[in-house]
Amino acid sequence: MMKGKIMQSGKTVKLFVLLIMSIVILSESCGVSSGENKPKIRRKAMATGSDPGSKDSKTAKTENDRWEKTIQSFEDWDSKNSFPLDGVLFVGSSSIRLWPTRERFGEFPVINRGFGGSHISNVNYFAHRIVFPYKPRVIVFYAGDNDISGKKTPQRVFDDYRKFVKLVHKELPATRIIFIYIKPSLSRWSLWPLMNEANLMIKKFSYKDERLFVFDSATPLVGSDGKPDEQYFLKDNLHLNSKGYDVWTRTLKPIVKKAFKP
Repeated sequence: MMKGKIMQSGKTVKLFVLLIMSIVILSESCGVSSGENKPKIRRKAMATGSDPGSKDSKTAKTENDRWEKTIQSFEDWDSKNSFPLDGVLFVGSSSIRLWPTRERFGEFPVINRGFGGSHISNVNYFAHRIVFPYKPRVIVFYAGDNDISGKKTPQRVFDDYRKFVKLVHKELPATRIIFIYIKPSLSRWSLWPLMNEANLMIKKFSYKDERLFVFDSATPLVGSDGKPDEQYFLKDNLHLNSKGYDVWTRTLKPIVKKAFKP
């Protein structure tokens, strides 16, 4: 009797072991084990661009490396010369770089840190080197022209400018910022609707903060036919000539004076 019970017990154990093995095999074939899911998660993370070594990350770095020599030249100049603090900083693309700001705005302590061909994102990238060290009371900002020409959307231009404002006010909360409207030009006339869309978005945003100003750079440059007047532009029909900068200086100066007041 005892022997029969032992044999039955042994059969029961064998059946139990076989059942457990079947469950394990079935689970592995369905991919339930924890080891099966981990590689999938890693592949998904890489596919969404979260990998810091991704192509997009390297492209962004290369784009900003293009300006490294220019930024270093600013820093070299600063290391050998004195520069005003609490002044008016002009920063942005070639429309800033080509503007003789120290001559035209002689009544203010002026610094010019324009670098041609730049986008708003480039200014953001180098802000800790070409904005923050000067602790400006007022920033006069022009960029976005090349952004739209480079197929960035008005929303992207707005988002990048909003990021610039956030960066500045985190470091320099009292600084006033004047955004110069992206200007119309004959060489990029087909892009004007997109440029103006970005201008209007930034205008609406700026009205919500007393530290933010906008300057309508477009209206003074437009002729009676509703298009940019050639007399204000260089032969490339893109960059302003001396007459164009005269117009900008004359119409911008009252805004700078207002923003510069303590």
